[in-house]
Order: sequence, then C-alpha cells, then structure tokens
Amino acid sequence: MVRPLKVTDPDGSERIIWQEIMRNRTSRYDHRLHGVLAVCRGLSCYKTAAIWGQSPRAVEYWVQRFTTEGISGLQEKKRPGRPNTLTGEQLEFLQSDLDRGPEAVGVDAKKWTGLTLRKHLSEFYGVEMGVRQCQRMLKQKEA
Repeated sequence: MVRPLKVTDPDGSERIIWQEIMRNRTSRYDHRLHGVLAVCRGLSCYKTAAIWGQSPRAVEYWVQRFTTEGISGLQEKKRPGRPNTLTGEQLEFLQSDLDRGPEAVGVDAKKWTGLTLRKHLSEFYGVEMGVRQCQRMLKQKEA
C-alpha cells in the first residue's frame, strides 16, 4: 500500500509555487498549456479551474483561444498600459532585498514601509516610485 504524501506547509508552499508560476511569461504559458491539456483529457473547465487555481472563465478563454489560434493563442500578448518600472532582473534582486530586510541592505529601519522602500529604490536602483506604489508592492509580497 502506498502511503499518501503530505506537504508540511501547504499554504506557504502554494504561495511559493504561485510566485514561480507568475514569475515570467514562459511559466504562465506553461500553466495555460497544462490547463488546456486537462480539458483535452476530459476535465470540465470548472474542475480544471479548481485544480489550477483559476476562474472557470479564464480556463474557458484558454480553451477558446487554443481552439481558434492553436498553441500561439496561449502565449501572452502585449498588454496595454504602462510598462513595468523595474526590469525582471531588478525585481528578482529587489525580492531578495525585501526578504533580507532593510537593515541587511543598508537601510536605517527595522521593517519595510512604503517610504523606506521608495528611498531604497531611488538610491540603489535609480528608480523613482511613489510611496503608495511601494506600499502596494509590499502588500503584494505579503500575500
């Protein structure tokens, strides 16, 4: 008899896995491929959505785009709106900075705030962001 495996910290592990999936276009594309594959194997969009952590409507969009455009329909298109202020590489370094804490990266503070992050971004990355935008970044990191 095979003993069922358990993840010791399912919530933390799920958060880490989602961060990895959302990290870049290729990961998100692979995620959509797996979702459509599940539907091809007979799962409903609702069941697939539950397994893949998406809305059923998102899975329906994936399947429709795959049906009409093929594989290329699952690749990300250009998104409207302002481009990211930080590059992917800068975001990775910033994530490391946030994980280590402000004191470890030379910021005179006990914890990250919108103001301390704004100052850090300006001094070390040469990027100007508003305090509110920095607060949103910190809140996203906590989620």
